[in-house]
Amino acid sequence: MRNRDGGNPVVDPIIGNRVELQLLTTLKCNLKCTYCSLGEGDVLGSQLNASYTLEELAEFIQTHLANKEIYVTFYGGEPTLNLDFMRAVMQRFPSFRFQLQTNGTLLDDVPKELLSRLSNILVSIDGGEVITDRYRGRGIYRQILKHVRQMRPYFGGTVTARVTWSDAEIDFEELNNLTNDFDYVYFQFVAGERYGGDGVLQRELILSQLVKKFFSSTDRIYPFIPLMGIVRNKIFPGRAQELYAGMTQCRSSTHLLNVMPDGKIFPCPDMLYFPNMQQGHVGENWLIQNPLQPHESMPCKNCEAFSWCRRNCMKNLYRGYVENDAQYRLNVVEPICQLICFLGREIDRYDPQNWFSQLSPALRRELTDCEVYEYVEVMP
Repeated sequence: MRNRDGGNPVVDPIIGNRVELQLLTTLKCNLKCTYCSLGEGDVLGSQLNASYTLEELAEFIQTHLANKEIYVTFYGGEPTLNLDFMRAVMQRFPSFRFQLQTNGTLLDDVPKELLSRLSNILVSIDGGEVITDRYRGRGIYRQILKHVRQMRPYFGGTVTARVTWSDAEIDFEELNNLTNDFDYVYFQFVAGERYGGDGVLQRELILSQLVKKFFSSTDRIYPFIPLMGIVRNKIFPGRAQELYAGMTQCRSSTHLLNVMPDGKIFPCPDMLYFPNMQQGHVGENWLIQNPLQPHESMPCKNCEAFSWCRRNCMKNLYRGYVENDAQYRLNVVEPICQLICFLGREIDRYDPQNWFSQLSPALRRELTDCEVYEYVEVMP
């Protein structure tokens, strides 16, 4: 790709051949979760429904994403508060893959024809009933599970529980029980100051139980995405780099475009209040190289986990090391890195290579090629 005047080559803003368009249909939400990242910087609720047109989106795609494999994640706020936009995007781009990230409370409002087009639904939940209701509101846990069960007959994709591990009180049984209603469970260590006291130790105890359960059988894959992804990366280190050019597996440095309702584009959905991170604009039809990139101040390359972790969260690293926020680094970044290193060492105790050798071909494929890896951060 060259400039129009025939000058030096233009750097493709997208690394690789895939693009995830995370379209924030609205910044409205029907819940007020206490740890919501969009609540920072007054982002949540600051914009209503998507204001750019589908023709503007189509022109942007043709200009900047031509010949790329594109999949769309409908995001928010609560994306199902703007079902008309979801329907219109699906009709305008019928060959794309589609995913929904939702709090699950309005799934009963999603028409069957839209459900049938989704490859995966990420449902936010916080573990068991007590903790989920504590952070999301009374009765929310039961409402979520009721709607997940009701929609199953009309949905052919996978349903993934997306757990923000925000509370040290979350126990093994709460996480394990989610496998009864969800095809996969993904957990992410909360990017907040929730690791004081014995918060790290309590989480380590639960991680040990999860890892033990994971390796207890070769007849099925225990469907916890972070465990699956790390085991895959340890057995086949190249898989940690194939879709991400060796960079972070959250996709924010390579091929994830978060489109705000007003058309502004940012590389990370948790950095929508960082003006210096704006990467493009749909309505104005421009896109530049992603500003959220590895930095020499980040210590990752010297970490024991680097070969399979590949930098866990660029937002955390950026705040902790590039912005040099010492408090955030001490209370958030370092405890999470400690937990990830612990998780890697626990997995090594069970000889993952030998365990993998005992799996059937079908289970090997599930571990190495699970489609949900493309829809979540893989690393916790």
